[in-house]
Amino acid sequence: MPLQECSAAASRRVRARELGVAPGTGRPGPANSITDVPGVRVGQVTIREGTRLHTGVTAIVLDAVDVAGGRLPAGLFVGNGYGKLVGATQLAELGEIETPILLTGTLSAFRVADALVSYVLATPGNEQVESLNPVVGETNDGHLSDIRSRPVTEAHVLQALADATAEPVEQGCVGAGTGTAALGFKGGIGSSSRVVDLGAHGSCTVGVLAQTNFSGTLTVRGIPITPREALGLNTPGLDTPPPLRSPGTRPADDEEPQGNSCMLVVAVDAGLDARQLTRVATRAVFGMAHAGSDFAQGSGDYAIAFDTGRSRGIPDNALNPVFFAVQEAVAEAVLDSLFLATTTEGFHDHVMHAVPLDFVLEKCAAAGVLTRS
Repeated sequence: MPLQECSAAASRRVRARELGVAPGTGRPGPANSITDVPGVRVGQVTIREGTRLHTGVTAIVLDAVDVAGGRLPAGLFVGNGYGKLVGATQLAELGEIETPILLTGTLSAFRVADALVSYVLATPGNEQVESLNPVVGETNDGHLSDIRSRPVTEAHVLQALADATAEPVEQGCVGAGTGTAALGFKGGIGSSSRVVDLGAHGSCTVGVLAQTNFSGTLTVRGIPITPREALGLNTPGLDTPPPLRSPGTRPADDEEPQGNSCMLVVAVDAGLDARQLTRVATRAVFGMAHAGSDFAQGSGDYAIAFDTGRSRGIPDNALNPVFFAVQEAVAEAVLDSLFLATTTEGFHDHVMHAVPLDFVLEKCAAAGVLTRS
């Protein structure tokens, strides 16, 4: 992409690919979204009330699961277990998923899980169901939102599920990413995909959705972007104070970085089994490192991978392209979650700043790492 076009893009909130800084070399799907994987829909409800509430729900709905008795093979990887992933143990034990996957704020996870149970029990054909494993992930949005009020209701959950569509995922400050912070900037929801050539085994699509709320140093094509430098806070005579500390901020004078969480949902249509999907989920968490995660002790980093395709019996030695693709897609989803987020004033006068895209462009152009398309 010509530099002048990148410069014009930097004046708006745009995706990493439009800015010319998308990670990796893989080819994205048509929408560069998790919904590029057939049979996957996403719905979101955003809750805002002045500066007090910035939260919501993101629903990842699997068509094959959104019917009575529906199940798909799935795998789980826990990079760091400082979180409240409802339904994790049965998912790992049985290697299958039987409900949509919902994401929200930490203290609303349990109300969301109850609402998800109500939704599935009401599905025609489930009248005799007496056991169910709802899957609900979370990150802590308490820096920008009144998390103790637990504002997410059953109505919000049912609306997110009802609104689920195969259209490109809305990203940034939306749904479960409305109040999150990541890598020192305003975080949110991000999504990306890759079309993968499996050689003799055909091709598949890998899609990722990320709820970003973790610490570290934002890294764009190998270039570190710190809040202090990007926001001009080292400029002599500048009166602007540093951003207030948040769970997703890593102050330079802290001996121990304070993490928070990241939820990653990976969709594949390669026909993989649960064991292989666990390996895919592992690489998804590895992908966070490409965007700058420090994997701090207080972070809950989880990846759930599922497969919507019919089993093809793909051998492990053919999985490298999938492993590489999921790491690239995660890194791009993380960048998009920040690049499309906007500065947010929240609870108790806390503020999280959007990453300045013009600064990112300037740094990457100076380093000679802008991509060309």
